[in-house]
Amino acid sequence: MARTYRDAWGIPHVRASSALDLARGQGEVTARDRAWQLEHLRRRAVGETAEVLGEPGMPWDALARRTLIAETAERAYAGLEPETRAFVSAYVEGVNAGLHGDAVELRTLGIAPAPWAPWTPLAVFLAQHLLFASLPGKLWANRVGALLGDDAALLSYEGPHTSGSNAWAVGGRRTMSGLPLVAGDPHRVIEAPGVYQQVRLACEDPDDPFDVVGFAFPGVPGVQHFAHAGSVAWAITNAVGDYQDVFAERLRRVAGRVQALGPSGWEPAESWTENVAVREGEPVEVEVVVTERGPLFEGGVDDGRGLSLRASSTVLGDLGFDALLPLLRARSVDDVDAALDRWVEPVNNVVVADVDGAVRYRVAGRIPLRDGRNRLGVVDAASPDAGWTGWLDPLPRHDVAPDGEVVTANERRGPESDAIGTAFAPPHRADRLHALLDGREDLTAADFGAFHNDTFQASVPPLRGLLAGVEPSVTGAPVRDAILGFDGHMDAGSTAAAAFAAWRSAFVRRIADQDVFAAFREPVLHNPVFAPWLDVTGRIGLALETLVAAGSPYGIDLVELARLALDDAADHPATWGDMHALAAAHAFDVAAGSLVAPPLPEVGVSGDLDCVRCTGSLPGVTDGCYRGSVARYVWDLADRGASGWVVPLGAAGDPADPHHHDQLPLWAAGDLVPVVTDWDLLTEQP
Repeated sequence: MARTYRDAWGIPHVRASSALDLARGQGEVTARDRAWQLEHLRRRAVGETAEVLGEPGMPWDALARRTLIAETAERAYAGLEPETRAFVSAYVEGVNAGLHGDAVELRTLGIAPAPWAPWTPLAVFLAQHLLFASLPGKLWANRVGALLGDDAALLSYEGPHTSGSNAWAVGGRRTMSGLPLVAGDPHRVIEAPGVYQQVRLACEDPDDPFDVVGFAFPGVPGVQHFAHAGSVAWAITNAVGDYQDVFAERLRRVAGRVQALGPSGWEPAESWTENVAVREGEPVEVEVVVTERGPLFEGGVDDGRGLSLRASSTVLGDLGFDALLPLLRARSVDDVDAALDRWVEPVNNVVVADVDGAVRYRVAGRIPLRDGRNRLGVVDAASPDAGWTGWLDPLPRHDVAPDGEVVTANERRGPESDAIGTAFAPPHRADRLHALLDGREDLTAADFGAFHNDTFQASVPPLRGLLAGVEPSVTGAPVRDAILGFDGHMDAGSTAAAAFAAWRSAFVRRIADQDVFAAFREPVLHNPVFAPWLDVTGRIGLALETLVAAGSPYGIDLVELARLALDDAADHPATWGDMHALAAAHAFDVAAGSLVAPPLPEVGVSGDLDCVRCTGSLPGVTDGCYRGSVARYVWDLADRGASGWVVPLGAAGDPADPHHHDQLPLWAAGDLVPVVTDWDLLTEQP
């Protein structure tokens, strides 16, 4: 039997005499802490959100059904090694034992959570990452290429704006303790309840002992991305790998059967229909079509055309879950490295260090080999050159010297990145972390925690330079003066940061209003789920630095628009924190009718989208903090008890629970919760 302990923040520490009992314990405590979240995640994974949220849930449900999330998860579960399958099954047994219906959202909806199938954790994980790779970016590339042709590159922003992360480590000769330090923070849309769960998993089987603190996706067993196992610790960032291809399909129905035009002519395609229940509405019929390339996610047979998705997970029928137990059992850098050889997707950069002083960087995941045109946008399904020919091997990997450092922040890492993907994050966060680390040989866990809080926005100087020669109006002059005197630190209490951000958003909106972008404002046929990636205002906001560097892109007089934007920003709020409050997303935000998300305290935060302290806004669209660090952590190899971690809200998913958002003040202030490893300092849960 598993026993659960809690620290002062309600973080669960689960201990058991076997790995299977531990999995059951993790599943049960997750269900008790996150009952509504697990029900929502299960519904997202199988395409049943509209049944409780109404018609606004239909776009996602249709996408989930059409992209075979549940079917892929079932295949991947069946293909697991027996020990892994038993581990996942035990977790699901725990989930089903702990599910309850008294969370606020469940009571509001008048529903009870449904039992999980053994494969549900894999479906939940896949649903979390379906849009985490290149699919949305390829739709954007196709659209911007069609509308702007050769000038499309000016709207390029290195990397998708729904993913990101920082991770860094130094060798022992750079630290006060003489042992390595590891730190990081994943960047995603900030959700309520939180996307990550802090957890400790301790197996006391003398033949299989391990004791790991780390972060888990609620609904998924083990610790998948960031953890400290005592003698080894690791961190990841999104490698921005390209492992999803989009194909333009031509379709027809002949004698009641569906065919798709492939490289050798018309081929048979699978098809069936599914009914999606809709709250306060009629069921919606969705036709699922699967061609030789993959499942159709846009268009349909009756349209005669559509777009299909080919991804590593669907081709392999594997998500990499056979890495989960080896990660828990890891004792060294080599152990973590070997475990991640089994990883599939998402493709990650991994930073790992151990008590013997080893530090290593590697890429983990499966990246297909294929024609370069596949990587640039939508390709013709009938092209004989568009097929996959194998897998990238070896993946980038190198050791870090004892006096060295490694930083990964989704940036382009030189020539090795060319085989990984095509669009990476701007180098700003990586460059800033190197600047903070360079020359330091006395680093401590506290220093790493302080680096998390660096608020310098590297895009400020080039944008500020545009205003140097501008003659503002009387109204715009105070805004210009504030920006010219701005030090670039996006601190919540800064009045200059507020002036800069207000002007930046106004500037973006004025650019987006130019005639050259008029076609982007026309409705598109894509599923509304993709709207954030296809919004031209948001894309201009992300590409603003590139546009300014171009001088007069598309014949636009940027200097004049920048001058006019000063007037637009004249009545900006007093401080950046007044504009930049946490805006956590909740499932009820897209629900029909009177469903209202449980309220959270309104907290203004420091940082911005390209700061190390990532609390992302989207210039021109929202100045609020809608994405950013969904966890922060520092792993000390010399003393795990000197490590720290924090999430934006708290350990509990129920708004009525005192631990629902008790970490919010610490997260907002840039502080960490201590990692407690002494069982005597924890409270056993009855």
